[in-house]
Amino acid sequence: MATKAFKSEKIDAIKAKVEKAQVAVLTEYKGYTVEEITNLRRELQKQGGDYMVTKNTLAKIAVKGTEYEVISDLLKGPTAIAFGYEDQVSPAKVVSEFIKKSKKGEILGAVLEGKLLSADEAKALANMPSKDELFAKMLGSINSPATGITLAVNAVMSSLTRAMAAVRDQKEAA
Repeated sequence: MATKAFKSEKIDAIKAKVEKAQVAVLTEYKGYTVEEITNLRRELQKQGGDYMVTKNTLAKIAVKGTEYEVISDLLKGPTAIAFGYEDQVSPAKVVSEFIKKSKKGEILGAVLEGKLLSADEAKALANMPSKDELFAKMLGSINSPATGITLAVNAVMSSLTRAMAAVRDQKEAA
């Protein structure tokens, strides 16, 4: 049985993660091997997140009084929490892809800006473009008019050059 000090440490660790998290995605982890959980945790860490398997009672105590308190109802059975510290979409995306590959577990819900998302809403969050994808689209939109202008100016210059070459060829032939 875990000591009171150990439980207090775990609660503090969860609170620390909750305080800096932008999003929390709850998953069922039933049937995962240690290796699978480690791989998922590493993938989330690459995306600026973390994956934590913890006792539901400790998690409920840790989130009490925070905007993540709404997850208390979902903390039943073997649950784990994927936290996102840098991006709100990446954790849901990574967890969703992991579940598709492993064919185990499921997304139970998520918390985004203090609002509880259902499992379907959390899956929809996973299908949204990530922050990097949105930046790329935005830059593409910004560059698009400049590219269009450049192509138009080049087309005019090319037409002028071809016309001058045709006049030159015509004069040389005469």
